[in-house]
Order: sequence, then C-alpha cells, then structure tokens
Amino acid sequence: MEILIITGPPYSGKGTQCEILKDELKFEHISTGDRCRLEKQNETEIGKIMSRYEEKGDLVPDTIMKNLFSNILDENITANGIILDGYPRTEPQVNDLLELVKSKNLKIGKVINIDVPKEELLKRAKKRAETSNRKDDKDASIHLKRIEVFESSTRPAIEYMKSKIKVLTFDGMGTIEEITKRIKDSL
Repeated sequence: MEILIITGPPYSGKGTQCEILKDELKFEHISTGDRCRLEKQNETEIGKIMSRYEEKGDLVPDTIMKNLFSNILDENITANGIILDGYPRTEPQVNDLLELVKSKNLKIGKVINIDVPKEELLKRAKKRAETSNRKDDKDASIHLKRIEVFESSTRPAIEYMKSKIKVLTFDGMGTIEEITKRIKDSL
C-alpha cells in the first residue's frame, strides 16, 4: 500500500483535493480531522481526550495521534493506497509516522504541501463557517488560533519532512480545478 500525504494550513483546501484525488487514484481518503470528530461524536475514550484539545484549537498530543493513526493503518491495510489529510502535524508525528510505516512494511510516495497566504486562509475560514455545520468552525478566534498553531508546529514539521521524504509544494491560490491540475501534473 502506498501513502500519499496532503498537507498545508487549515482552510487551504486539503480535504477538497483529497476527495478529488482519491477517486482518480483509487485510494482511501483518511482525514484525521474527520476521524477525530467521529471519535468525539461516539464519545470514545480517545474522543473525549481529543475534545479537550481541539475545541480550544490546540493539537491533540502526538502519542494519542500515533495510536489513532496505527489503528487507521491497520483498518486500511488491504487498500490500494491511502491519502493522509491532516497527519503528521508535528516533528514527533513525522518520526512516529515513519516508524509506523516501516514497522508495517509500507511506503510513503509523496507529500503534497498546499501553500496559501494567511489573509486568504482567514477569508476561506469565514466562508466555511457560513456554510459548514461544524461546531469548531463557528468561532473566528479559533480560525486564527489554528493558523498560528500551524505556523508554530506544522510548518516546521513540513520543513523537517523535507529531509526525510519528497515534499512538493504547490500554490493553493486559484480555482479548485487549477490547483488539482498542478498537483496531478506532478503525480
């Protein structure tokens, strides 16, 4: 099974691109955000822990995410491939991912990093808040907090990943179709 990672700041369009690419590649789309929301909705033990962090806009601790991701890999072991959306987000998570992939005899194909300026991210966040029914999208202060957490934790993780895995960075400005074309041309 091959793993493709789609990363970038919150509101950059990662989920949209994952949904498009999963059909084209015949891969499973694994949104860690969706999985975390499912765990919280089902009030699992891990979901209750996640709630305390995510509702403040903070990242879930790496050890919890490693356990969750290991479960996700096991659940999808027979898939042709998976597209990871929202993991890894920190340098320790990069190391955890590499360790899990190696232990399960899997491989990471590429990392697609979608880059979008902060001003545009805030516009997209506001628009998503108007159309989404997600509780975590309703508070504008959470939007800014998520972007700040990305800049302090995930952007350095992406830079760190570059020394371990092939990372391709794409301009996330433009139409969905233009961004998809940029990504598909690299695959």
